[in-house]
Amino acid sequence: MTQSSYPSTRLRRNRKSPWARALVSENTLTAADLIWPVFVIEGQNKSEAVASMPGVFRCSIDLAVERVREAADLGIPLVALFPNTDPALRNETGSEAINANNLICRAVRAIKAGVPEIGVMCDVALDPYTSHGQDGLMEGERIVNDASLEMLVKQALVQADAGCDVIAPSDMMDGRIGAIRSAFEKAGHQDVQIMAYSAKYASGFYGPFREAVGSGGLLKGDKRTYQMDPGNTDEAMREVAMDLVEGADMVMVKPGMPYLDIVSRVKREFGVPTFAYQVSGEYAMIMAAVERGWLDPKKVIPESLLAFKRAGADGILTYFAVDMAKSLRA
Repeated sequence: MTQSSYPSTRLRRNRKSPWARALVSENTLTAADLIWPVFVIEGQNKSEAVASMPGVFRCSIDLAVERVREAADLGIPLVALFPNTDPALRNETGSEAINANNLICRAVRAIKAGVPEIGVMCDVALDPYTSHGQDGLMEGERIVNDASLEMLVKQALVQADAGCDVIAPSDMMDGRIGAIRSAFEKAGHQDVQIMAYSAKYASGFYGPFREAVGSGGLLKGDKRTYQMDPGNTDEAMREVAMDLVEGADMVMVKPGMPYLDIVSRVKREFGVPTFAYQVSGEYAMIMAAVERGWLDPKKVIPESLLAFKRAGADGILTYFAVDMAKSLRA
């Protein structure tokens, strides 16, 4: 790229006023770019604060419907549901995940009845349901792949039957996208979308999320045997390529900001709908600094979200979604 030099070129001319900056802005953020994660618990009119995520709450289904209505009214197109499962219902096989009347399936039905215009996404993984906190089944200390696929397919099917619009397998078992897509075709769920957690890294940024879903103190075994090594990028491309071949409609990179290079490379190399998850640890870091007065939330939150758009993400899962949508509307 060539251009004339100063003083013929004065780059500040395009920054001189709000209208000029808006005119030449390369990336913008709208409510349609945001996906809001919602934590669901049992009960009625019940709300619990997540201690490590200031401003984030677990809520009963009736309150979840109200909050999702607010999100829809703000223009947020999709919510992602996560359950905090009663410890009494957790076991070695995560069997509650395939109960057609479990907490998530009831939440899906209630939200689709009360707020039909919004999309609902469900996580496919066993960790909210297992007594050992792993995303798949265990044999001894080993997380087994193929036996886990059978459970994950059944979990995806009950969620689709409940009315879920987007299935988001986050388990990172080999072959799960193809197995779920094949089952959907046979079950008449051809229109259910799959957003694959294709590049999900074994990260230290997930801690607050595990508190939110109640699996934090349960973990046995090593998630590094199926989640990705933070040092790898080529491997992420192989994961994305496999998921697309198997039938994924969209792909996701998780975590978000520490892996913006992966987001950029996925979008550049595959040109498919690409999403990123601004995970619980990222949220907690920002909010901790905000609470101490070290950072201005009106500046750093939109800046952090624009980073995803600049990297090439088509959308962002973020706990800031509702507050950001309100700010964009103001």
